[in-house]
Formats: sequence, structure tokens, C-alpha cells
Amino acid sequence: MKKSPLQPDNEEIKGLLNQYRNLQNGRSNSFLNEDSFEKIIDYFDETENLPSAIEAVELGIEQYPFSSALLVKKADLMIATRRYDKALEILEKAELFDGRDINIYILKTDAYLALDQQEKAVLLLENALKQFEGSERIELLFELADVYDDYEEFDKIFDCLKLILEQEPNNDEALYKICFWTDFTGRNEESIRIHQKIIDDFPYNELAWFNLAAALQGLKLYEKAIDAYKYAVVIDEKLDYAYRNMADAYIRLRKFRDAIESLEKVIELSRPEDVIYEAIGHCYDKLRNYAQARFYYRKASHLNADDSKLYYKIACTYLNETQWENAIRQLENALRISPKQPEYNLAIGECKMQIGNFKEAVQYFTNVVRVRPKNVSGWDALIRCLYVGGFYEEALEQAYAAIRVTGGRGIFIFYSCAICFALGKTKEGLLQLEKAMSKSPKQLKKLIELNPVILQYQSVVDIIARYKRRKSF
Repeated sequence: MKKSPLQPDNEEIKGLLNQYRNLQNGRSNSFLNEDSFEKIIDYFDETENLPSAIEAVELGIEQYPFSSALLVKKADLMIATRRYDKALEILEKAELFDGRDINIYILKTDAYLALDQQEKAVLLLENALKQFEGSERIELLFELADVYDDYEEFDKIFDCLKLILEQEPNNDEALYKICFWTDFTGRNEESIRIHQKIIDDFPYNELAWFNLAAALQGLKLYEKAIDAYKYAVVIDEKLDYAYRNMADAYIRLRKFRDAIESLEKVIELSRPEDVIYEAIGHCYDKLRNYAQARFYYRKASHLNADDSKLYYKIACTYLNETQWENAIRQLENALRISPKQPEYNLAIGECKMQIGNFKEAVQYFTNVVRVRPKNVSGWDALIRCLYVGGFYEEALEQAYAAIRVTGGRGIFIFYSCAICFALGKTKEGLLQLEKAMSKSPKQLKKLIELNPVILQYQSVVDIIARYKRRKSF
């Protein structure tokens, strides 16, 4: 509820409290006007002394029984003490004395919402909108938007904000809120029209430019969105969220150097954030400047030491440079936080395999298979590792398990063929090759990558040639 615009100073309130106590004690010549009662009630309310506030409002209504303002104060206190039905009863009476007091409708709305009667709140406000104009109508529209939010009528929130902006295009609160609800409801085309009209009338409204840009970005019109963000920051060079969104648009366009420039501007304008450092790291990663990427990922991890993903990203920069030991150290940090994360286990397994530590690599790849048994990449890495490490019997066993679990994926039939040849089981190997070629001939390259020597067997070459001839026909 609105408070009195003129707040009393300390000396004034002391004087009013003395007069109030004299009145309570029945001393002669004690008198308080209606405004004084309101100030005393507000004082008790603001100092969280609700019993005294209620006592003061009761005394005030005794003195001024036809005061709508005091009845509204009492209703507000009833709501604060969760006596919602009583509050509604008082507000009905207040409305008889002054139906133009906007606080009556706001407090009724609060009471209806507390009683889980959203439909009544909506109907009340929709009817009230017909009675009010100007700033009071805007206040009621904001109130109605909040009711729709509580009621999960999200498109109607957008409609309320649209009405506010039609009446008051430079209303900052509505501009901030409609940006969020545009994204939430996906009404980007409508938002573009709303904000283009505002810009036509008020070309230096930076929030309108920002919202226009955000709506364009929502439609993946990234170049146009960037142009609009640039207008916004020309008007207000400290609008850090414009630089954030601009950076995202540049990243979508794969213009990573421009994105870095925008993100550096965000750092300049606001306090350090791990997500901004991480985004800069990502841009350098994409530019293959792995040392700089690591630098910013580390800055992000200093601000958010519990984010395992950041250690993983640092590790990936080392993986790209084949610095296996350094990658392992970062992956161990990541795994301490998220020990079951498949990507981390897969990456550290790859590193262990690269340095010849096959047994440990197998353990990590097995972790991946346990967590994601139907995922191809875990089985692929496990079988390759066992094969390269010379554990052929175990590799064949796992290849057959992978075929069963993944619904007979061709890649694992090819792998079983390679392993059979490595074990000297030529006939079984040829049978597996026949199956693989009939099921998934395009994955033949996986067999050759695993065991290039297999092409020295004439029988293998004959089977491959036969299937290639069939394909040509």
C-alpha cells in the first residue's frame, strides 16, 4: 500500500506521540487530526509494532468514523496480521466513503491472493481499470500483471506491460519487465513492433533499443541485434547488459574477437563474474589460443572453485596441446567435485591411455560405461583401450557386451572382427566382418583405424570388395 508522501521528522513524531498518549489517557484538550493519526499509525507500522498500530487505528476510527483513509490503514494492518476476511469487510466499508482510493483495490487484491482467490483479484482489477487514468491506472496494470504472474497467465502479463508502455513509453519498470516476458513468452515479433514505435517517438531511450535488440536476438537475427545494442550503448555507455548480450550474439556468429572485446567491456563496467571470464576463455578456446583460454578459465575457477566444469575446460586446452600430464591434474580436480561425470572419466581415460597407463584408463572408461550403458563413446573408448593395451580376450568380451547393450551397433561388430584377428580367430573374424559390412559398411574405416594390418588378409579384402560391388549395383 502507498505510504504518506510526507514522512514526519523525528521532532514532529515525538510531538504527535505525546499528544497521542495524552489522548489515550483521557487528558483534556488533547486532539489529533486525521493526518496525525495516519502518521502515528505509519510510525508504529514501520517500527514493526503492529499491536500499537492497530490500537492507534482503532482510536483514530473512533474519532473519525467516516474516514476512508483510516479504514484503509486498518485493512492494511489486518492483512499484515493475516486476517484477510476482516480486511475485505473493512475495505467494502471504505469503498462506500471513497471509491476513488486506489489503495482499496490494491489491498483487496492482496487479500484475495492470500485467500487463493485469483479470479476475484483479476475481476476486481479489470473493473477498477475502467475507473482510473494516468499514474493510478498504470499502478493497477502493474498490480494486475503481478496477479497474472501468480496465476501463471504469462501472456497476459505481457499484455499488461504493453498497455503500460502505450500510455507511458518511457516507463523504466515496464521496459525492464517486458524484456524478460518477451523472452519467456516468445513474443519477439510483437516486442519488435512495440519498441520500434517507442524509438520512433523517443530515439534516445536506451532501454527501448536494448529490448529491440533482445527481441531480434530472440529471432536469431544476430547482426541486426548487434546494431541495436550498439545504439543502446552509444546512449548509455555503462549499459553492461547490452555488452553481455552483444557478446553472445558475436559468439553465435563465431566472431570471437569481437565477443572478447564486448566481454572485456563488461568486466570494465561491473564486478568480476566467473561466467564472464569463462565466456572469454571459451572465445580464446575457439580461436585456438589455448594459453589465453586457460588464463581466463583459471580466473573463473578462482571465483567459483566448486565448478568442476571449469577444471574440465582447462584440461581440454591441455588435451588439444597433447599435454597429457597437465590435463590429468586438472581432470583429477574436476573428478574430486563430480566423480561420476562421464565426460571427465572419458577424458582422463584418454590421457591415461596416451601415456601408456592402460589399466587405469580401463577403470575410467568402465566408469563411463556404468553411468551411460547405452552410450557408444564409452564402449568405444573402453574396447579401443583394451585392444591397444593388448588385453584381447577382455576386449572381445566387452565388444560382444557392447553389441548386446547398444542394439547391435555396427562399430562394435567391426571391433570384434579386429580383435578376433588379433587373437588368431580368423574364421570368427571373417564372420564378424560379414555381419558388420551388411549392417553398417560406412563404419569400415573404424576397423581400419583400429587394425590397419587387417587389409593384408586377402579374405578380408575380398569381403570388402564384394560389398562394394553390391553397393555399386
